[in-house]
Amino acid sequence: MKKIALSLVAASTFALAACGGTAPATNNTVENVSDATNEALTDLNAAETAATNALDASINAVENVTDAAANVTDAAAGAVENAAQ
Repeated sequence: MKKIALSLVAASTFALAACGGTAPATNNTVENVSDATNEALTDLNAAETAATNALDASINAVENVTDAAANVTDAAAGAVENAAQ
């Protein structure tokens, strides 16, 4: 969020610099806006990756619990079958 806010500040600075006609300041501001935007996109991509990994881990955990429950059910059925013999 901080980088997004910095991007907005940089964009405002860019607009003011463009109005003032100062080319070097405008170029620096454009670079700063670009850098801040790239950092924000990198952070968003990292957050997406982390969320995807967490979701995958959750799905795996659910599958493991489901498999364990099926194993318990099978074992119980086997025990009942053995007891009936």
